[in-house]
Amino acid sequence: MEIQRNTYLEKLKIRRHNGLIKVITGIRRSGKSYLLNNIFYEWLLASGVDKAHIIRFAFDSAADLELINEDYLTIDTEGRQVDPHKFTAYIKKQIKDDGRYYLLLDEVQKLGAFEAVLNGYLRQNNLDVYVTGSNSKFLSSDVLSEFAGRGDEIHLLSLSFGEFFSAFKGTKEEALENYLLYGGLPAVASMVTSEQKSLYLANQLSNVYLRDIIQRNHLRRERELEELLDVLASGIACLTNPKKLERAFLSLKGKKVSDNTIEKYIGYFIDSFIISKASRYDIKGKKYISSPFKIYFEDVGLRNARLGFRQIEETHLIENIIYNELRYRGLNVDVGEVEVREISETGKNERRHYEIDFVATGGSKKYYIQSAYAIPDLAKWQQETKPLRMIDDSFKKIVIVRNPLVPRYDDFGCAVIGIYDFLLNENSLEI
Repeated sequence: MEIQRNTYLEKLKIRRHNGLIKVITGIRRSGKSYLLNNIFYEWLLASGVDKAHIIRFAFDSAADLELINEDYLTIDTEGRQVDPHKFTAYIKKQIKDDGRYYLLLDEVQKLGAFEAVLNGYLRQNNLDVYVTGSNSKFLSSDVLSEFAGRGDEIHLLSLSFGEFFSAFKGTKEEALENYLLYGGLPAVASMVTSEQKSLYLANQLSNVYLRDIIQRNHLRRERELEELLDVLASGIACLTNPKKLERAFLSLKGKKVSDNTIEKYIGYFIDSFIISKASRYDIKGKKYISSPFKIYFEDVGLRNARLGFRQIEETHLIENIIYNELRYRGLNVDVGEVEVREISETGKNERRHYEIDFVATGGSKKYYIQSAYAIPDLAKWQQETKPLRMIDDSFKKIVIVRNPLVPRYDDFGCAVIGIYDFLLNENSLEI
């Protein structure tokens, strides 16, 4: 089963020949290697590039390492890196003329001095370089700084709902139920039974993602890290901060973990692409508020697996996939806040704060979005749209609901759209 990831293919296509190192980042098993070595490779061939001018090399491949007389077993078991001299000598032999060559490198963090090697290739005008790496040692925050402004990141999320549904055998309603429960990792999308999916997600989380963080950061208090992930998984889509999490840790786990340690661990989860943090933004004051913030998982299946598939609250999970979908569409996403003065029931003039679930921006466009599970009556509609009506600019204001609806506007200019229309129509925000 092949799922076309056209959004990311387009991102690679428009970056061709831009003089930068194209760095594909993303959580493990999200499909980085497949995107580069299959989808992009096949597109290059179809667009007329000579096969001899596409050099593919995977540093976790025994067959490829044999080409440069490297031993896969010692590299894999001893943590030794590939000799950069052997690799560069091999690449030099592959370049036989002055034509354009495409260099597609997988798991490049296993190459010794890879930053210097890749920066050196940028000085060769006929080389166009694309790389992927394991996020345990190849974090975007690390790599792009090493490239000194010469790196161009393409961040790959797990499958969007639209990508997932394109390969799903069933109705869109059945697809959403599966997606909310098991997420969109490509391997999970190809599995048949619930048992397969559950075991795969649990094993990946424990034996790959958490192990990566522990090894990379030389952590000794592993249990604390895992327990914090439990707390974060239980509180997705809720405003929080390290101090609040410190109290929750004490209440739920009976342990004292400092807010500084919690903040550090959250940073590890973010750098490993397990979670993402949505900052709070004061819409009227046009400024960011450092605390509190919201946490979302890059893949809801991993979140559910961490909790043993027990806390399946659709309202929070739908908010999480809306957040991921907005990011998939290339938008920057914050949590909005509107501060107003209102007369209270006692007649006092009070300052009140209302939350906008998402403020999504991209270039000159901005969208204010509320996630509502259901709008059963006028009172609920007024409750959901009240914060939107308090924003005095002309950017679009949208409410996304669980039940299918014909997209429409109310008298205040607020739009309502069903979750399926939103997820399956890439232009749904332009209603």
